[in-house]
Amino acid sequence: MVVSLGGPLELLGGPGAERGPVRLQAAVGGLHMEPVVLGRRGLGRGVQVAVHPLAARALLGAGSAELAGATVAVEDLGVPWLRGLAERAAEAGGGREVFAVVEGALLRGLEEGGGSGPGGAVPAEVVQAWRLLRGGARVQEAADGVGWSRRHLAQRFGSEVGLSPKQAARLARFERSSRALRAGLGPLSRVAAECGYADQAHMTNDWRSLAGCTPARWVRQELPFLQDGAVSEGAG
Repeated sequence: MVVSLGGPLELLGGPGAERGPVRLQAAVGGLHMEPVVLGRRGLGRGVQVAVHPLAARALLGAGSAELAGATVAVEDLGVPWLRGLAERAAEAGGGREVFAVVEGALLRGLEEGGGSGPGGAVPAEVVQAWRLLRGGARVQEAADGVGWSRRHLAQRFGSEVGLSPKQAARLARFERSSRALRAGLGPLSRVAAECGYADQAHMTNDWRSLAGCTPARWVRQELPFLQDGAVSEGAG
């Protein structure tokens, strides 16, 4: 979720921009298998929140499967606790006040949704499968770990997350490599090997598909501007 505290953001490419650029003051993007390009005119301020996919239903009123492959305006989610969020955040004072507004809205979602939101809690087996896949387990290992067949896992996981277990494992591997690059864990060949890629070329091809650039270009051009640390892996 991205909230602009100044002028609107421009969704320039990726899910949601199929018919051309879209102007958004606050946006939510679901899990996707292609890059999303956001821009704005001039300098700006904003807040970015990494929402755990299995917490999306409770916090945003829409499950991960509903948001998968999409980028939507926060207002279009239709939940009362997110209405006017961008305006309220922009009217706040400094950083602490802005964060309090955003956090307060999400906590209200937990309160009004009873901790799970519309549709009930995420099945424990899906939660466990998510953790296994993000830890590097293969799809069959994840299915065995939760006591389901591979086919049943694909059905239940897809209906809850919006991606297949194989796609989730691919995203997890990509995120492991991005964290390794942030941490400066050595040359690209080492990062590729430690993150589960067949080789450096395999990692480079995956990055082109998912991020729209190579790992080397990301390290050279994007990494110096990232000010946040590694994203927490705790289940939200």
